[in-house]
Amino acid sequence: MKPLGTGDPLRLGPYRLIGVLGAGGMGQVYLGRDGQGRTAAVKVLRPEVAHDPHMVQRFVREAHAAQAVRGDGVARVLAARTEGGRPWIATEFLAGPTLDQAVERYGALEEPAVRALGAALVRALHDIHGAGLVHRDLKPSNIVLTSRGPRIIDFGIARPEHGLTLTTTGQTVATPGYAPPEQVLGQRTGPAGDVFSLGVVLAYAAGGRPVYEGAHVAAVQYQVVHGEPELDAVPGALRPLVEPCLAKDPGARPGLDLIGRALAPPRGADRVWRSGPLAQDIARREADARRMAALPGDRPGLSRRRLIGTLAAGGAVLAAGGGGVAWWLLRGGEAEAGGRPWEAEPLSRYDEGTAPQPLWGPIRVAESSGTNLPAPLPVHDLVVVVTPSGALRAYDVRNGKRRWNSERTAATTARVLAASDDVILTADAKGALLGLGTKDGRKRWSVPGADAAVLLGADESAAYLATRGGRIRAVGLTSHRTLWTVPSPVATSTKAPAQAAVADGRLVIHGSDGGVAALDARTGRTAWGPRVQGAPAAIAPAVANGVVYLGGKSLRALALEGGEEKWAHAGQDGTGWTAPAVRKGVVYAVDGTDLSARRAGSGSEMWTLPFASDDRPLDAPVAEGGSVWAALDQSGDQGVVAVDVRSGSVAWPYAPGTGGGWRLAAAGNRVFTLHNGTLTAMPVF
Repeated sequence: MKPLGTGDPLRLGPYRLIGVLGAGGMGQVYLGRDGQGRTAAVKVLRPEVAHDPHMVQRFVREAHAAQAVRGDGVARVLAARTEGGRPWIATEFLAGPTLDQAVERYGALEEPAVRALGAALVRALHDIHGAGLVHRDLKPSNIVLTSRGPRIIDFGIARPEHGLTLTTTGQTVATPGYAPPEQVLGQRTGPAGDVFSLGVVLAYAAGGRPVYEGAHVAAVQYQVVHGEPELDAVPGALRPLVEPCLAKDPGARPGLDLIGRALAPPRGADRVWRSGPLAQDIARREADARRMAALPGDRPGLSRRRLIGTLAAGGAVLAAGGGGVAWWLLRGGEAEAGGRPWEAEPLSRYDEGTAPQPLWGPIRVAESSGTNLPAPLPVHDLVVVVTPSGALRAYDVRNGKRRWNSERTAATTARVLAASDDVILTADAKGALLGLGTKDGRKRWSVPGADAAVLLGADESAAYLATRGGRIRAVGLTSHRTLWTVPSPVATSTKAPAQAAVADGRLVIHGSDGGVAALDARTGRTAWGPRVQGAPAAIAPAVANGVVYLGGKSLRALALEGGEEKWAHAGQDGTGWTAPAVRKGVVYAVDGTDLSARRAGSGSEMWTLPFASDDRPLDAPVAEGGSVWAALDQSGDQGVVAVDVRSGSVAWPYAPGTGGGWRLAAAGNRVFTLHNGTLTAMPVF
């Protein structure tokens, strides 16, 4: 959740708005609280589309559709106002993971749980169809699992049963792979369309992966219309129940009453919401939601801005009914006035020119220095390092104690990524993509055919990698299958791998030839580029707020969506810029021998500090708290400097030992340094 910004309303009806939960094509969704401290998700039509009568009509229809449905299986509408310049809908705030998040974390549901899920969804669809509506976008991310059972959210494209389609052929607004064939083809969609979606959802819950897949959206849609579902992972007892729902002909699909009788969940099947790991997850999230319902004045020492900042730090998922918004709240009952309990306290002051004592370390984590090792990876309350032998080792961020050791899991030069707080991604020497559990380092799953040379990035749905043959590949984190493979638009190889960043549906790749391009993360198609950035090697891009920042011969800011240049600054002496880091609206990068801070929006200079040698590394500086850290030279002889971001002056040099490159990372008010096989946690201010 983000704080309110310029232009955001402060109040809508009885709700005081305290933060931004998310945004979609139609509207912005806020967290609101009424005078009694009750929270709600408040969806507001965007001002720029409020003048469009078709968008207003659709927004009004969403409000009316959600209000018309009665029953416990859907998120309740609390209030709605569609007159005036800012139409809004306030809906119940639901605590719990969405179905896709639950399956991703805990795996496919057992057969009794699938039957209980299906029975609850059948009852909810009865209520929706009884109100004369068709949901038209039933999918795992629109199903929230609560202690009272599954709840359906998001009526954004719901339609009256007799209504015409919203789209023409091939322009369905529903999620590919879950919309029925008639909706894909732009035909009228009735209640039988929701039955099709129900069948796909139940097959996904039972098998743990989508039943319609393809390399891109059009391929998925083709499979829905012309192909057959992949049901091998669905248990045999459930297959006869699911298959009739997936008939191409709407008239051949069973009715909800027949499906409900066929499901026949056994006694106690709904215990999945009341006991076990999933139930414990739900209970933690609901406890966090109750804490959120307290008025700010009831939480001594916790200001509104600090609360929002703490919420943004991450944790358990809450879904906002009606808007289909998922956002991150404090995880697992760890909410405290001071934020996450494993975070360090920042220094209140420092002695200029004198480095403070480390929080812990240096501790020996590798048998040798390993000049090409990746930077440490902070994940939740761990920091993970890859040793020269390919072992992964995890240490507690609070005290540096080793939590686990995974011997020779990774290739010796592999990058490691965090897919979530629970899973770390890496690649082994044979090119297999591996998912390791953060709790114990054990292998959760592997994709032997990934042919991974280097991992480029990951988002909530996929891992992106460069293959040993120089192609770019996406692998689904749920299906563990290749989603798409395309030729790389820029140079990459095992010896000279590309660098990348992924955000907002774009995979931005900087190649070893200095070229930069962006791929559509869903399909692999080139969205823009390649552009010549003129770097001597691949330099990691940075992405923030819809803008990608690039180092090289110039420091450039490009629009993430289309690649349009926003601003650029040439290097001062031909040596060029390092990789940039972006924090709180400021871009930090080293230009030749100078560390520079520039405003992210305009590129204008805030301060410049001469400090580096001519052979400085191309790694990005690391910003945390009120400090920014950077290595002074490639060899590591001159160490690292911490700079006060407020003044642009050196806070202190930090250079224990000599020789060997430095790798830096930061999280939780700590900067982690990996140098000569030792790991150290340093404080920030």
